[in-house]
Amino acid sequence: MSTYDHYVQPPVTPDWQVPASGAARFNWEYDGGRDHLLALYQKGKDKQWDGARRIDWALEVDPYDPLGAPDETLILYGTRYWDRMTARQRRDCHRHAASWQFSQFLHGEQGAMVCAARIVESAPDLDAKFYSATQTMDEARHAEIYARFLQEKVGMVYPVNDNLQALLGDTLRDSRWDMPYLGMQVLIEGLALAAFGLIRDLTNKPLPKQILAYVMQDEARHVAFGRMALRDYYRELSDAELREREEFVIEGCYLMRDRIKGIEVMENFGVPRKEAEELAERSEYVRLFRKLLFSRIVPCVKDIGLWGPRLQKAYVDMGVLEMGNADLDLLMAQDEEIAERLDRERFAAEERARVEEVAEAIRQGAGDEHPQDPQG
Repeated sequence: MSTYDHYVQPPVTPDWQVPASGAARFNWEYDGGRDHLLALYQKGKDKQWDGARRIDWALEVDPYDPLGAPDETLILYGTRYWDRMTARQRRDCHRHAASWQFSQFLHGEQGAMVCAARIVESAPDLDAKFYSATQTMDEARHAEIYARFLQEKVGMVYPVNDNLQALLGDTLRDSRWDMPYLGMQVLIEGLALAAFGLIRDLTNKPLPKQILAYVMQDEARHVAFGRMALRDYYRELSDAELREREEFVIEGCYLMRDRIKGIEVMENFGVPRKEAEELAERSEYVRLFRKLLFSRIVPCVKDIGLWGPRLQKAYVDMGVLEMGNADLDLLMAQDEEIAERLDRERFAAEERARVEEVAEAIRQGAGDEHPQDPQG
């Protein structure tokens, strides 16, 4: 079945073309490189996995309650629109909200795949090209997984959000080779990590929890790569060049902050756009979600050397400046450990089930071996 059959409102055209500029760079030096990037490249190779096998796709998902999220996480909860809904309409609202969120994850992962491929093309150093090649494969796997979850388990897909598409376009159209790093590795990937983590910790449903935990394990490497590569490069830039990149970060952060409202979902339930905007601005959950979304971006931006007065002022305006002091390495280590722990728990449970199955077969076999009564 075509994805178009699942779209709430199909895109006008099946593809989106972004005119690209900039140079494809070759590097004929094949010996050595930066040890920290080569180590990350080795880890990227070692950590490849198959989404068709590592994830248990046999797990059932209720499309009207795919995440087990409480009603309070919906912007319409507590409004006159919610009060008028039937129980089925409220369940349908959960389905639309989950579909919208995971659809943006899906579209973002395709954008990440394209940006990673662009980095392979444009990065001047071979160690960066090597790592980006592994990331391109990671992002393809993530897009495959999110598409399968939406198509097979939720049965509904939303088009790409305008703000996400705008940031992807800005990232890809810029001819400077470091901009795909900055737009994708720091902004889009950083925001995605925070959103993934919030839902991973919120959901009580095993399939989306597996998907998010395993994707986050990859994303932790991607953000680490962006930090390493940009930190090295930005030490060489002039103040004017750094300010240009800070302006890009400011604009991108406002776009991402405004992206999370899910206005499209509310419009599908009869809420006029202007009122939907107002409801989102008043939502306590949206305010909390917005703040948490920057927990990975702000310390990363500070770490790579973009921390001028104008950028700090923008973060004060967003109420997230204090996140610059967060321990990003600790957060990434926790993401890795959660995925590994989930694997251990799953495989231990499967092993216990296999042992019990063998024991039951032995018990049944022993019962069949009792000699029959010769008088029977």
